[in-house]
Amino acid sequence: MKSKFIFSEITVVKSISLLTAAMGIINVMSAVTPTLKNRLKLLEQYSPLGVSHGGHLTSALAGFALLLLALSLWRRKRIGWILTVTILSISIPTHLLKGLDYEEATLAALTLIPLIITRKHFQARSDAPSVRSGLLAVLASLSFTLAYGVLGFFLLDKHFQVNFGFWDAIRQTVIMFVAFYDPGLQPITGFGKYFADSIYVVGAVSGTYALFMLLRPVLARFLPSTDEQTRAWEIVRAYGRSSLARYTLLDDKLYFFSPGGSVISYVVENRVALVLGDPIGSTQDTASAITAFKNFAARNDWITAFYQVMPDFLEVYKELGFDSLPLGQEASVDLSKFTMEGSENKPVRNAYNKMLRNEYKVTVQEPPHSARMLRELHAISDDWLNTRGVKEMGFSLGWFDDEYLNSCPILLVRDGEGFIDAFANIVTEFQANEMAVDLMRHRSFSEKGIMDFLFVSLFLWAKEKGIASFNLGLSTFSGIGENPKDPALERTMRFIYENVNRFYNFKGLHSFKEKFHPAWSPRYLIYPGTGNLPAVSISLLRANFRNSSDE
Repeated sequence: MKSKFIFSEITVVKSISLLTAAMGIINVMSAVTPTLKNRLKLLEQYSPLGVSHGGHLTSALAGFALLLLALSLWRRKRIGWILTVTILSISIPTHLLKGLDYEEATLAALTLIPLIITRKHFQARSDAPSVRSGLLAVLASLSFTLAYGVLGFFLLDKHFQVNFGFWDAIRQTVIMFVAFYDPGLQPITGFGKYFADSIYVVGAVSGTYALFMLLRPVLARFLPSTDEQTRAWEIVRAYGRSSLARYTLLDDKLYFFSPGGSVISYVVENRVALVLGDPIGSTQDTASAITAFKNFAARNDWITAFYQVMPDFLEVYKELGFDSLPLGQEASVDLSKFTMEGSENKPVRNAYNKMLRNEYKVTVQEPPHSARMLRELHAISDDWLNTRGVKEMGFSLGWFDDEYLNSCPILLVRDGEGFIDAFANIVTEFQANEMAVDLMRHRSFSEKGIMDFLFVSLFLWAKEKGIASFNLGLSTFSGIGENPKDPALERTMRFIYENVNRFYNFKGLHSFKEKFHPAWSPRYLIYPGTGNLPAVSISLLRANFRNSSDE
């Protein structure tokens, strides 16, 4: 029943948007079509000829505005609805005044009526500071254009057949700016024509800018408050059970708290509210939390997407109108079964034993960490990033930050002389008896096999602590599109996985994790329809590389 309601509401909104766009096209076509002579003769008996000319211009501008506003209606914008109703209301008498075009006037009325009836479906907010900026821009433009026009008409008498006095110049400028009619303006020089046209250009530019500002989605300008951060920590500690749980608490995130007590951690990029993982809270509240956040995002004119969700709630997302796309598989090593024995584990065993023979040792430092150690680790991190020609990522990963690292145990790999050669910070999953690793970095001149040594040491340490499993993170694109009958998009992702290793070594990372014989579990991207997938993909790239752009 709920999905039928969603489908019906979406259909209504899209139909109204398309109807408005069609009315915009009709307005533009009407503006460039000459008035029928018999109607024009009848109209001339009751209204000035100038209104007919001005009505064509007004109709063209209204048509252009309706085309822009149709997109805002598609996005359910409240201000877009108000402006569309206003323009359609103006269009009805305009069509009659410019040439007794009762057909277009009737169509405008038929578009206006369902728009008014369905007003409750258009509740998406615009960005309040942008609205204020848009209104101020309009006022500034009106003031500038008035001064510009009055001064020009008053001083440029020789360029026009009419000699404008001060009040005539004001009247001419105001009439031209609102574009209803042109009372005898006859330039006699090229500069005069240029000046007259420039007033229309100013009006069009300022109107377009104002529309853009008035219709902008709500911008996420503010970081969460201390109380919100504290509340999020409490919920994640109580309910966090995934490898992403700790990353939901990093300071690049905003928080949404559902009425049922769940927390949703998200960022906003390019009109997309991108959620990291599933809602964190009681599983009984998951569907309600997703619905509440979707409605919250819609009111802010945001598209909703969820990144790296587990398979547990795929049906819930589907019932709520979302599509899903597999992203790859997450690897988890069962520590009770982990061993270096056997021929299949020989490469890992040899690498580990070689490092031991070379007197490499590991220690796990519990927080807080000394400033001196963090400076040394920062130098190793910078060396690791520079060697690979990459920068810090974010959103679904942590980055080198003293405050963040001071909340984590850090495993240090020291060489035979006691110098730190590699490190990894250890991330808890709170309620799951599992640990994960985030930053894994070593010096550019480190011995081959140091990462095998690091991971085996992590497994052995965690096993001694009574931890059940160790999460190795997402293997992007793995396990996707292997069947020829899979969707074309998934087969494209498979092609990327198989062939595009020049920029990112997807297969190499998967092979590294595979040698520890993990269990694989799929992860998904949840998004609202194929048409929104490009915007979601771009927002995902921006979110993950936000730290790179901020540097």
